[in-house]
Amino acid sequence: MEAHSVERKLAAIFAADVAGYSALMGRDEVGTLRTLTAYRVIIDRLIASHRGRIFNTAGDSLVADFASAVDAVQCAVAVQDAIAKENADRPAGEQMRFRIGVHVGDIMVQGDNLFGDAVNIAARLEALAAPGGICVSRVVRDQIRDKLPYRFEDMGEQSVKNITRPVRAYAVSTKTGVLPPSVVASVEPAVKEVSKPPIVPRLSIVVLPFANLSDDPKQEYFADGITDDLTTDLSRISGSFVIARSTAFTYKGKPVDVKQIGRELGVRYVLEGSVRRAGDQVQVNVQLIEAESGAHIWADRFETGRPNLGEAQREITNRLAWTLNLELIRDVGHRIEQEQALDPEAQDLVMRGWAWYHRPRSAATTEEARRNFERALEIDPRSVDARVGIARVLLVNLIGNFGPRPQIPIDRDRARAEQLLLEAIDSDPNNAGAHSTLGQLRRVQNRLTESRIEFEAAITLHADDEFTHEQLAWTLLFLGQPGAGLAAAEKSLRLSPRNPTIWGCCLILGWCQLLLNEMDRAIDQLIKSRAANPRPWVTHFGLAAALGLKGDLDEAKAALADSLNLNPEVDSLAQFRAYRPWGSTQYWALFEKTAATGLHRAGFPDE
Repeated sequence: MEAHSVERKLAAIFAADVAGYSALMGRDEVGTLRTLTAYRVIIDRLIASHRGRIFNTAGDSLVADFASAVDAVQCAVAVQDAIAKENADRPAGEQMRFRIGVHVGDIMVQGDNLFGDAVNIAARLEALAAPGGICVSRVVRDQIRDKLPYRFEDMGEQSVKNITRPVRAYAVSTKTGVLPPSVVASVEPAVKEVSKPPIVPRLSIVVLPFANLSDDPKQEYFADGITDDLTTDLSRISGSFVIARSTAFTYKGKPVDVKQIGRELGVRYVLEGSVRRAGDQVQVNVQLIEAESGAHIWADRFETGRPNLGEAQREITNRLAWTLNLELIRDVGHRIEQEQALDPEAQDLVMRGWAWYHRPRSAATTEEARRNFERALEIDPRSVDARVGIARVLLVNLIGNFGPRPQIPIDRDRARAEQLLLEAIDSDPNNAGAHSTLGQLRRVQNRLTESRIEFEAAITLHADDEFTHEQLAWTLLFLGQPGAGLAAAEKSLRLSPRNPTIWGCCLILGWCQLLLNEMDRAIDQLIKSRAANPRPWVTHFGLAAALGLKGDLDEAKAALADSLNLNPEVDSLAQFRAYRPWGSTQYWALFEKTAATGLHRAGFPDE
């Protein structure tokens, strides 16, 4: 579904916020944000485990939708129980309580947003709830009263802002009943996982997005490009562990508490800085901070002309390596020497292209990324990064995770991607991005052993690239090695634990577990993937297979319906094999024993 299309459906809406949030922030901003972040980890996981999807988040509030009122209210109870347990172990000044409202009604879904009266009513019910409490509408009470052991306290008719008719509201109490086993089971692991202290590697670091201090806000992409390059260069320091760009950028524009970041990401050092650009003159400020103590280890300022920016970046990386007593591999200097020989305007367009590529996926953002990469290559035909960027965009459509493939000449695009990548590697054999993207191409060509070799080469050059580990996991799966695929996907998750595209990692984890016949784990991961991003049809397809194999046929059929709605072309197992033909004999044998069996049980036809 593209951002401009609108889907109507009936759903249970879950709205939550923090009671007295402004007062908490007034007393202790840093402590409040730290607590909110920890509690959101719990809430997000509980929503995913109860088959919900988070749509809107702003500050201390969030909105999610569920397929049933039972799931929504069970999740609300689980959340309040988990938060109460967390509060019990915290000082009074750090305790935080949420209010939750639940309503069932017709909603409109547009991209990542929910609209409609049902959303507004859920938000008003949330405001009526007591701190630590749950408030539901009469329609919710009527749907769950005989299914869940909860008591309802009638709050009477409530006039709700911007809603014509009064809404009958009920407070939910669980005091007279025991929590359902599913609620208890989902609460305990989440609480324990949050409280587990991380193991911090000695040479671990995260590069936070550099702030854009230029007068022109459109220069944001330029600061992001410097952040990306430093992340790549630091990952090439021997023995280092560098958090991936995708997770680092979740902190962009937010108040920075380096101690909290160190705990959340399990890193010892935080690198942060700023960029000011005026014409061709660039000023870069950078500082290295020890996360545990918050102490500044090193800080410096670099002023340079735009064509010499690569030299300044090399100096920053060298200074960091010297400060941490580490050894840099030679390729960092080689890359920068190549960049310095390129046209500055072409480099600028490449930065813009990657900025568009990393935005939420849509036809428009993908096309804008490609336009910038193509223009960069026209200006400077030597640009390796422009070639890699164009190939990466072409592969988005060739893989086809987001619905029917566009009406494109597939053979032509596949051939062009191959030509670009071979030229890139011929020009720069140590370009990790080129090898990783070629690994993707070899997979869609069903040249799986070559695909694995390319990914392994990319990891040798850039060991901390979460994208490459995730893509390697898919190739290992199609080679018929789902266990090895699991290990690669878990490595990707460790490198980028807050990846905004976490759906992709959960998706490959779920498919590996599906073919390993670990149905409960597969269902859990695929539901998490669906909750993070409901648009890829392969998520619903895999979930239907797992649910069918487990025997949950009604839910399996519902997941199949979602898959068909997103990609009507895949309406039989024969069409699935034609649409995604890659896979070894071992893979297809595992697929038949697990996924195909589950899909058959759900009524999915062979032809």
